Amino acid sequence: MPPALMGVGIALVVVLLLAKAVVVVPKNGAFVIERLGEYDRTLIRGLHVVLPFIDRIAYRQSLKDAAVDLSEQMCITHDHIQVRVDGVLYIKVFDAEKASYGVADYELAIQLLTQTALRSEVNQIELVKLFESRNAIKARVREDIDKVAQTWGVRVLKFEIKNIWPPQDVLAAVNAAEGAKQLVIKQSEATRQKQINDAEGKAAAIRAISNATAEGIRTIGAAVHSPGGIEAMQLRVAEQYVARIGELAKGNNTVVLPSNPTDLTAMITQALHLRKEQAAPPHGDDKGEPS
Repeated sequence: MPPALMGVGIALVVVLLLAKAVVVVPKNGAFVIERLGEYDRTLIRGLHVVLPFIDRIAYRQSLKDAAVDLSEQMCITHDHIQVRVDGVLYIKVFDAEKASYGVADYELAIQLLTQTALRSEVNQIELVKLFESRNAIKARVREDIDKVAQTWGVRVLKFEIKNIWPPQDVLAAVNAAEGAKQLVIKQSEATRQKQINDAEGKAAAIRAISNATAEGIRTIGAAVHSPGGIEAMQLRVAEQYVARIGELAKGNNTVVLPSNPTDLTAMITQALHLRKEQAAPPHGDDKGEPS
């Protein structure tokens, strides 16, 4: 073989050996190396050298967070109601060796284990409490699965229940109950508003009557102090007295009248005279002494 051709062959062998000897591990990755069929070491990010044809990359694991989808499954509540539930699980490999040798497929194993744990948790809760117990179910399932998954070099970061579907007849009953509840609330609000409006109307009427009565009293007071006011007041009181006596006499009432009709006039005159004296301003100077 010509020396030049031999040199080219040697160079190709060297390049091939270098290619086999140099391993570049990406960020958030881990390569499990076996030497002659036995686990040797785990390589993480960066440049590494291995022995060609002796060492080999047996497993390539990702150290990123991963989502494991839980397909819809049928669960039975404590009161024997079938519900459909699905969810998602977030996991992360922290030990590439355990994840490679601890179980054949850790994602599938964790998925099946989570579905089993979820059915068990739902079976302990009645349907009426299922939705309000959602967070408690998620916490317990995550905790139970994480204990097992760590033996496989995997951490369970989070578990979420995406949907819970009760049977259609149960949904119809729930919707009907919610509709009846909203109707009662609206009727109660309408009654309350009507009571408020009635109360405000009565208050306004009372204020109006009070204002009118006060204005009438002020008008009467001003008229009494005007010239001829006392005489007019006497005449008005007498008219009302006679009219009232006439109304009482129409029925089967016993009417008791003063023995002397002039006593009534005297009483009216005296009362008005006293009212006039009380309303009259006092005489005297600023010190209250008589002038």
